[in-house]
Amino acid sequence: MDTILILTILVVIFALAFDFINGFHDTANAIATSVSTRALKPRTAIMLAATMNFVGALTFTGVAKTITKDIVDPFVLENGSLVILAALVSAITWNLITWYFGIPSSSSHTLIGSIAGSAIAAAGFGILNYSGFIKILQALLLSPIIALVGGFLVMTILRVVLKNRNLFKANRRIRYMQIGTAAIQSFTHGTNDAQKAMGIITMALIAAELQTTDDIQLWVRVAAATAMGIGTSIGGYKIIKTVGGKIMKIRPIHGIASDLNSAVIIFGATLIHLPVSTTHVISSSIMGVGSAQRLKGVKWGVAQKIVLTWIITMPISAVMAAVIYKLFTLFL
Repeated sequence: MDTILILTILVVIFALAFDFINGFHDTANAIATSVSTRALKPRTAIMLAATMNFVGALTFTGVAKTITKDIVDPFVLENGSLVILAALVSAITWNLITWYFGIPSSSSHTLIGSIAGSAIAAAGFGILNYSGFIKILQALLLSPIIALVGGFLVMTILRVVLKNRNLFKANRRIRYMQIGTAAIQSFTHGTNDAQKAMGIITMALIAAELQTTDDIQLWVRVAAATAMGIGTSIGGYKIIKTVGGKIMKIRPIHGIASDLNSAVIIFGATLIHLPVSTTHVISSSIMGVGSAQRLKGVKWGVAQKIVLTWIITMPISAVMAAVIYKLFTLFL
């Protein structure tokens, strides 16, 4: 069998593995608040998230096309299959490391950093599509800031609206509403995160000259959606614990405020075809909501560790991918 075809098959396998890991790594993002407030039992919440992630993943393809062509141009990338395979190995490795330690790092950052690092190792800095790459970086950097401010504003508005209400009764009613917001947030997660693996597979197909356009084939969409759905069904309890309880003590009112704010931002990014980190958006929303409630109520020490992980993820992933690519070239 042709070497390029073998490498392309390996890329598809590793891309689906990345999507699978992304599913259980990022499950906490969508359901952590509903689990922590006991609006949903963990297993029920995870199955809800798996279903809605699958549906969301099949619905849109704009982000996938952005990943396919806006970081590097797959039509001119030499050794493209090997470059992409190295990037996937790097991204999967970092995701597993952060999952093991219960750190909600960004699958988006590690994937994009890995693609850039591997491509640079193969063809130098000139291979990057700087206009597209900078656009993606802007989305990744601005989205958590918007989420932080948005969470603060949404929580402030809810506090004014519920000022004269019985807080206990309000929280009990809101807890039921959280089931709906968890479903919406899981759907938006699927519309953005699952498409990243679709974009990677499409890049590999173009690099192997098995495809001549950046259209996302139906089998790629179904395979990526299925992989993420199965991964989500396994769940990431370590990260659920961090996001749902270690940033702040979350009550139903906080949960619905952060869920709604996060869902709007993620879905808005999907509509304009930009990949964002659901981890960053949701964690930042929780921080913003907590700040509006009581500034000291946010455990800023934990938040600082999360933010530090966000900062180091992309450069570490880029270096790892570059090293892995160079090692691959020794044997392949």
